[in-house]
Amino acid sequence: MGLQSSLYSGITGLTAHGERMTTIGNNLANVNTTGFKGARMYFEDLMSQDVPTAAGTGQEGRGVRVAAIYSDFSQGSFETTSESTDMAIGGEGFFTLSPKGEDIKYYTRAGVFRFDQDGYLVDPHGYVLQGWEVESTSASSSSTDVTDTSTQTRIIGTPTNIRLENFQSPPQATTQVTMITNLDPTQTSNSDWAANPYFALFSNWDGTESTPLAAGAYAYSSTLKVYDDIGTAHNLTVYFDQVTLSNAGGDTVWEYLVTCNPSEDLRILSGASGDIDVASTSAAGMLMIGTMTFRTGQMVGQSAFTLQTLASDDLKSLSNWTIADFSTQGYPLFTANFLGQSNASHTGQDDVVPIEMNFGIRNTDLSSNGGGAVTKGWDVNKGSLPTNASLVGAKISNTGWLPNFKDPSINALATQSYDTGGSSTMFQSQDGYTAGVLQSLSVSRDGILTGRYSNGQVLELYSLTLSTFTNKWALRRDGGNLFLETRESGPALTGEAGSTGKGTVDGNSLEMSNVDMGTEFVKMITTQRGFQANTKIITTADSMLSEVIAMKR
Repeated sequence: MGLQSSLYSGITGLTAHGERMTTIGNNLANVNTTGFKGARMYFEDLMSQDVPTAAGTGQEGRGVRVAAIYSDFSQGSFETTSESTDMAIGGEGFFTLSPKGEDIKYYTRAGVFRFDQDGYLVDPHGYVLQGWEVESTSASSSSTDVTDTSTQTRIIGTPTNIRLENFQSPPQATTQVTMITNLDPTQTSNSDWAANPYFALFSNWDGTESTPLAAGAYAYSSTLKVYDDIGTAHNLTVYFDQVTLSNAGGDTVWEYLVTCNPSEDLRILSGASGDIDVASTSAAGMLMIGTMTFRTGQMVGQSAFTLQTLASDDLKSLSNWTIADFSTQGYPLFTANFLGQSNASHTGQDDVVPIEMNFGIRNTDLSSNGGGAVTKGWDVNKGSLPTNASLVGAKISNTGWLPNFKDPSINALATQSYDTGGSSTMFQSQDGYTAGVLQSLSVSRDGILTGRYSNGQVLELYSLTLSTFTNKWALRRDGGNLFLETRESGPALTGEAGSTGKGTVDGNSLEMSNVDMGTEFVKMITTQRGFQANTKIITTADSMLSEVIAMKR
């Protein structure tokens, strides 16, 4: 009978509106839940029954039911926090999580992460945030005068657990030294040597003395710290002194010595009668010698000599100091074997870590000039090339006799010789550093987790893995702000933050719930009225049935 059917239609209305109130209640309960995404319920009518009418067959509905409940993935507002590991996504992506030791993946918008006792970056459930390790990191190498930063980010492998195991930055040995000075041309020579005027400083150096070079033997010096493989600091001092010239065509020449503490010079070289411990000789501490040629104050040439293959056991013999090799960047190389490692005492040996010396001039032509490997990259335009320091001699009237780079290029910032009231260091830097302890973390908009260490280094550690889905509305809620992929959602499409469709990441921020209380209260009112209307259907149908029953007295 139609009255009984209306009762059941009213019941479906009560059931559907009751379920909708549950959805609204859950939304309002999570109005302050981090990263929560509200839900919306949609109704549809139940099947319609055919009934006969005067015009033919008609249809009569039989009530309502829940058609679908879809998540609302609209962007929530951000709140600022004091924790660098709090993160919020601006865009479509999800953070990817995985329980330790399990292959299952969860997805969330709630970016509350902390490091646990094992160094894993985890959410409140202990699930580990996923990311790619960064192969090449951004590292800032600092000295007292300058910070030089180079950046190249490249991820490797597959997403893995983000973990910091020791919270330390390993040391890096120095491989590049830059020292830019102004050498006052009004200063006269402090060291002279008639036989070899370009190497007077060299002749006065005595590494067996407590003071290897007397204070009055040079015009200027500059010192900076360099580091060995285990992060120990060593003082590297460069001494300068002007060479007294005659009829040099307006050129001026300065001699230089690149030195370290003689007791820290642990090179071992092969001499005529066996291995020579450099630290026990008067040449201890001298790493590179050479000259700089200036024309109207600008550097136009440089020579550089180092100890490599020895012609005799006397390391203070200039014949043992041969022209230096070049780095691929075109700077002369020297070796400082601070740790006394074997097979690491001069360029060309297998385990050596050579150091570039940059005074602001480099060689752009490293091709062979026909004189063999030892003369590679050196200019021979002035005649026979002096392949060792003893061949330079006393030709102080022709600076073109000095070995020079084959095709020199002057940097924008280069050592100079102008009258500025005294010599000074304008710039110096090196790329080594000691071990450091993690002091702080930060997350870039591109999802790069970066550590700042006590040694001044800034190292990129991980790139966060963000996931999107072809049908995100089919994701399954698993509680705890977590979602699981389903067959209907499709597999996760992973990528880095900032890539197409993934969104960006804000550190020191959390995404708030996207539930709007005003909207929910309006829905609550309409749901309540709908529920009341369906109760009226039932009570009215009941009253009508009572009248039917009352027909029989």
